[in-house]
Amino acid sequence: MNPTILQRYARPVPRYTSYPTAPHFHAGIGEETYREWLGGISSATKVSLYLHVPFCRQMCWYCGCHTKVVRRDEPIQDYAEALRREIELIADAMPAASRVSAIHWGGGTPTLLAQRDFLSVMEDVRRRFNLTERAEIAVEIDPRTLDPATADMLATAGVNRASLGVQDFNRVVQQAINRVQSFGSTLAAVELLRRMGVAGVNLDLMYGLPHQDVACFLATVELAARLEPDRLALFGYAHVPWMKKHQRLIDEEALPDALVRAQQFEAAAERLADLGFLRIGLDHFARPDDTLALALSCGCLRRNFQGYTADGAETLIGLGASAIGSLREGYVQNEVPIGLYASTVKEGKLATARGIRLGSDDYLRRAVIERLMCEGEVDLNAVRHDFGLLGADFTVELRNLEPMVADGLVDLKGERVRVTPAGSPFVRVVAAAFDRYLPGGTARHSQAV
Repeated sequence: MNPTILQRYARPVPRYTSYPTAPHFHAGIGEETYREWLGGISSATKVSLYLHVPFCRQMCWYCGCHTKVVRRDEPIQDYAEALRREIELIADAMPAASRVSAIHWGGGTPTLLAQRDFLSVMEDVRRRFNLTERAEIAVEIDPRTLDPATADMLATAGVNRASLGVQDFNRVVQQAINRVQSFGSTLAAVELLRRMGVAGVNLDLMYGLPHQDVACFLATVELAARLEPDRLALFGYAHVPWMKKHQRLIDEEALPDALVRAQQFEAAAERLADLGFLRIGLDHFARPDDTLALALSCGCLRRNFQGYTADGAETLIGLGASAIGSLREGYVQNEVPIGLYASTVKEGKLATARGIRLGSDDYLRRAVIERLMCEGEVDLNAVRHDFGLLGADFTVELRNLEPMVADGLVDLKGERVRVTPAGSPFVRVVAAAFDRYLPGGTARHSQAV
């Protein structure tokens, strides 16, 4: 990595799991609007569900999720009832039961739900929606909390993919982020899941953590590969203590600088390629026969709030506190405070707190940004024709990319934009050139690399 290039382009930009991004959502989109949008979903529409469980037994200091630490089980049980109530409200607002092609349980730690509560929520989903025969049911798991009974319950619930948080296997790094997790416990969790029939295994690693260097992170990658996952994600740690106060417990002086972060990722990506993994978009890697790799090869790869996905559903319904949904008309987000979310749905109201309605320019730019984030290239003229917006002018955006073209990071042929291999670490910066909301926004973002 050229230090001069890195200094020039490693600036704060969004991660583009949506466009427009969440900081531009507003309170003008509430329950009434969401009900209207839900009423327009037909039984033929493919739907994905995201269920958010915002609880953990211990706070990991690097965490950027909406979650809180709980010691008692009662708040989790109450929350499960709220989830069940929201499922009923959402289903009642839709004119017919839709086909659900994917379910993703995120957190927090979703497996903190009591087994009966997890199964009960899944039963309600199956009762109110039509799950497709090959629906992917994925759950995020903390390997430190997984026991045989929970693994058996997940298999009973139909879970067929598990995403296990690892971050780093180095003890010094683990202590610095308040997440001590041995390789042995992670191996035991993977073996247990596979014995129970949960075939798909994803591992989440994180670079840019305190006390990490290139050798340290490569050692973690080697250990992770020994677990034979189907997918690996290499997430860059986003240090945002102004948003997540617990991150102030991390020693900033122990954080690697931008150059070391870039070197960590590059070395890990090269090693994963040697091990037979294909690079998927910005930060994912998959076996050639994994559905993500197959989606990339056919041009079907998508990006949403869970990252990269092979799911082609037109609609994503978010359930739970802070959950975000994506519908044809726009985005909606639930109340973030857990108590307010729960009390609202228990009163029979949708907990929609904010969102944004999409206009024609938003659809166009969303498609441009998603193609860049997924495939590293986009034909602007083709996108214009797809949306019937032949007059859309990208002159300013293309001019803004000229410095990156001169530096060999972007290749321009007419109106075909291609991110070069040297530019791949800066794909978020390339995408940001097409974000019309970003220049006037006040939100703070993590560094691009």
